[in-house]
Amino acid sequence: MSSDAPDGGEAGAQVKFDTLHLEASVQQGIDALGFEHCSPIQGRILPHTLGGNDAIGKAQTGTGKTAAFLITIFNDLLSHPIDGERYLGEPRAVIIAPTRELVMLIASDAQELGRFTGLKTVTLIGGADYQKQLNQVNRSPVDMVVATPGRLIDFMERRDLALDRVEILVLDEADRMLDMGFIPQVKRIVRATPRKEDRQTLLFSATFTQDIMNLARQWTFEPITVEIEPERVATASVDQRVYLVSSRERFPVLMDILNGASVESVIIFANRRDQVRRLYEKLRKEGVQCGMLSGEITQAKRTKTLENFKTGRSKVLVATDVAGRGIHVEGISHVVNYNLPEDPEDYVHRIGRTGRAGASGVSISFASEDDAFLLPDIEALLGHSLACMAPPETH
Repeated sequence: MSSDAPDGGEAGAQVKFDTLHLEASVQQGIDALGFEHCSPIQGRILPHTLGGNDAIGKAQTGTGKTAAFLITIFNDLLSHPIDGERYLGEPRAVIIAPTRELVMLIASDAQELGRFTGLKTVTLIGGADYQKQLNQVNRSPVDMVVATPGRLIDFMERRDLALDRVEILVLDEADRMLDMGFIPQVKRIVRATPRKEDRQTLLFSATFTQDIMNLARQWTFEPITVEIEPERVATASVDQRVYLVSSRERFPVLMDILNGASVESVIIFANRRDQVRRLYEKLRKEGVQCGMLSGEITQAKRTKTLENFKTGRSKVLVATDVAGRGIHVEGISHVVNYNLPEDPEDYVHRIGRTGRAGASGVSISFASEDDAFLLPDIEALLGHSLACMAPPETH
């Protein structure tokens, strides 16, 4: 099928899962989760990927892309069972994602969606006990591995995993992997799998830059391409405000927001990990119960921080964009952009943390003398202007 093949028609949102003729145990998992209709990306990509085609998908977290590739993997592995003996450490499917949070999230979705399939999934992430992960791999033959690139290479180098029998390879959030410098590692992983003509490859990215398209061409074989527009529509449920403040005023205004009666849980985004750390320390000094998520936090600490936030033990989380992408917590009432993001797409990702699942949310962005110039690009991406105002007076 050529790369400009039709992408499944415009009525993707109306495709029903039970018309896709899935394996019974995969359909059972979908039914148990209460899903009846495919999301747009699922409706447009599954008819192709279930037939074994490679695919390149432009889609953000929250569009249902994870379920799209998991359903493809489960269905394929069950439709083509392996005859004869299987060996330890030879997965049939591999999913690579850039952050530990995202890997954990995919693995947890796989657990739910695949609960009736009998397929075995193993999660490999850095910052966690290698031996424990190895024990998981060696307990019985592995069907699917979900991993961060670095930890997967650790397993390959120690010969604890071999990728020469991989049937399906998924590269998730390829743009983030590029941003975070993982591409040399990903290339090594891809080279360890069968030739692209002999495996199915699915690549997902929130943006299609020239670099991403070049990589996609190298790694996929006659792929179909599906583009789902960013979460612009989802932002309809978010009340977006921009407060014009000087750099000095940011912190006092933030404290006023946090003390507001309507604030139930809030994520505060800053652009760099040093900004996140400073802000976290200032908030703690003011007696605010809060957590911090950035690239420097150990896995155990990140898990505990997210757990405290989900359960409401802390109602404030300070995060960078990279750490924030893996956060899926229902009921976040506010998002605060302490710094405007340099990449307009990150603005859409950030405010997409609130106003989810039919709830309404509030997004407040601070624009100061040093970053207000970033607003026009954000407005251009959103397709409308943002209401700029002075912060409300508090007495």
